[in-house]
Amino acid sequence: MVIAGDSKSKSGIVKSVDREKNRALVEGLNLVTKHVKPSTQDPQAAGLVKIESPIHLSNLMLVEPATGKPTRIGRKLNEKGKLQRFSKTTQKFI
Repeated sequence: MVIAGDSKSKSGIVKSVDREKNRALVEGLNLVTKHVKPSTQDPQAAGLVKIESPIHLSNLMLVEPATGKPTRIGRKLNEKGKLQRFSKTTQKFI
């Protein structure tokens, strides 16, 4: 779920994450208009095209599957002794 910007309070599926730039590409959100020239392979694809732009990770929040509401994430050891993410609102492992 997006918590800041033009796409605020909308949610979507994360397609990819760029760890170096701390940005994520969310499906169907943060659409920008791009001017595209016709190419020799596809001369009909010219004009204005809407594409998804990456969003900074600080503007995204994970939606908890059980409640459908955004939640903060923490990390703690599970019963096997391995670090695992958990929801801070329900204290359940994700």
